[in-house]
Amino acid sequence: MDNSNRKILIVEDDPAMAVALKDGIEFEGFTVNHANEGLTGLRLAREWKADLIILDVMLPKMSGLDICKTLRAENNDTPIIMLTARGQEIDKILGLKLGADDYVTKPFSFMELLARIETILRRANKKAGGADKGAQVFGEITVDFNKHEATKNGEDLKMSPREFLLLEFFMDNRGKIVTRDQLLDAVWGYDSIPFTRTVDAHIAKLRKKIEDDPADPRFLVTVHRMGYKFTG
Repeated sequence: MDNSNRKILIVEDDPAMAVALKDGIEFEGFTVNHANEGLTGLRLAREWKADLIILDVMLPKMSGLDICKTLRAENNDTPIIMLTARGQEIDKILGLKLGADDYVTKPFSFMELLARIETILRRANKKAGGADKGAQVFGEITVDFNKHEATKNGEDLKMSPREFLLLEFFMDNRGKIVTRDQLLDAVWGYDSIPFTRTVDAHIAKLRKKIEDDPADPRFLVTVHRMGYKFTG
């Protein structure tokens, strides 16, 4: 992969960690910018247009979780890898729920982080280079995956980038049973993330937006002990 035109933003307040990450990532050919606290990190995430953000959870002035939540609320879908400390499982789960693409637990090997960066960027490339699907309709819902717009009876559904990815995967596999592991692999990019309950939480949020009765879904149905199926 040619990294010469790719930009990575590191938001990390530990000076030694920040220097090590910056040096290692620049050695791989990326252009790197760095912020050592949350508010500056949020500003750079908005203005610098990085291809990927490496975001520590614990930061001065504004936490990494709040940065992630703010960016996703603004429909900024720049891929995010969260850095969490050992034992912060709740932060890992919350980060994924808020829209982070992946997490790495400190201490970690640089090669592990690099592999995750490259996987996420390849997935982003594939998505950017995909065919123009145009607007798609099911029931009272119209979805434009290129514009990241979705409406129900003409009303904006205000879906997150992750919810668009989930719905797109389901619609691409219409009528097929999809397992939680398949969703983790296709939408989060890794089949080793142990938090399949994160998938269920995202499904529940998506149902609230697309279903008339989320407790008795019409389009996104549960297949007992197997996974889910989209029937729209």
